[in-house]
Amino acid sequence: MIEPQAFYAELQKAGVSFFTGVPDSLLKSFCAYVTATMPPEQHIIAANEGGAVGLALGYHMATGKVPLVYMQNSGLGNIVNPLLSLADREVYSTPMLMLIGWRGQPGVKDEPQHVKQGRVMCAMLDAMEIPYANIGHNGESAKAALDKALGYIAEHNAPYALLVEKGAFADYKLAGITEDLPMTREEAIKAIIGTLPEDAAVVGTTGMASRELFEARAHEGTGHHRDFLTVGGMGHASQIALGIALNQPERTVVCLDGDGAALMHMGAMAIIANQAPANFIHIVINNGVHGSVGGQPTVARDISMPQIAEGCGYKAVHSVDDETALTNLLQSDLPKPALIEVNVKQGHRSDLGRPTSSPQENKGDFMRFLKADKP
Repeated sequence: MIEPQAFYAELQKAGVSFFTGVPDSLLKSFCAYVTATMPPEQHIIAANEGGAVGLALGYHMATGKVPLVYMQNSGLGNIVNPLLSLADREVYSTPMLMLIGWRGQPGVKDEPQHVKQGRVMCAMLDAMEIPYANIGHNGESAKAALDKALGYIAEHNAPYALLVEKGAFADYKLAGITEDLPMTREEAIKAIIGTLPEDAAVVGTTGMASRELFEARAHEGTGHHRDFLTVGGMGHASQIALGIALNQPERTVVCLDGDGAALMHMGAMAIIANQAPANFIHIVINNGVHGSVGGQPTVARDISMPQIAEGCGYKAVHSVDDETALTNLLQSDLPKPALIEVNVKQGHRSDLGRPTSSPQENKGDFMRFLKADKP
């Protein structure tokens, strides 16, 4: 396996000393080491991958140096435009080293939302005319791939991608943070669904939140038909929920969002407020980290999500830390659209399962619920 410390040292030796991106589970050990080692002005965890490309372009123009942009391969969708319309050799010709986690690699078991992305990833890079190399599973192969990438970047002044397979990096964990908060995310989710009306529709964001939502319903034995699990497309759950709310105005629609997901496409909040659905509750469960991919920090604990929502035009905004305050709000006559920030502890159960239904089954059950139980 590749030691994160050794790979980082090779990057530093080559003069690559600015990192930005969105964390990925395949890169979590490397990202954890970077987070623990680099000063914050040299390592910026971006709101989304396209923003990371913009940061990298600005860094290069200010310093003349080569930046590193990291991401899961699902993030390719967020960087197609800035890569082709900004960084490309035919536009601003920006030297840029990309580190991409290869989720859904053919022949490697993965979740349904990653399979297609993994299968077409190389074809996408080929179509964008971005050369790439696999860093392999040891220090020698990683150094060879890095040398090849930096040689190309120096010659062509253009992006180059390094691909990271599952298990490539040896383990490295960030030190845990002790927080004086009463609830875990899972406890908050159980409290929420236990308080909502029977006909409420719930849209869960990608990652651990939807897995915990699925297990909470399984524990209750009440079925999963009322929940749509957004297993991919990070940051888009609130717009899915908005689409439902606008077309079933008599039904309460709840988006269970995460802080990292809400930050990724924060413009969605402005659209929700502008459309002003009187049946929409936007719950942002804020643990201050990208909890599904190694606990890399977000900026959500350093900003006010309620104030942002209020500025966008939400009719009610609240921030709560405990179950009683949360359930009291949900049982009250909240003006809507409403945003409730729920501050929770970091972490999740080690034995947390995954949904046992396929995405197609989830969608079918949810649509039948929306049709049959239409208020």
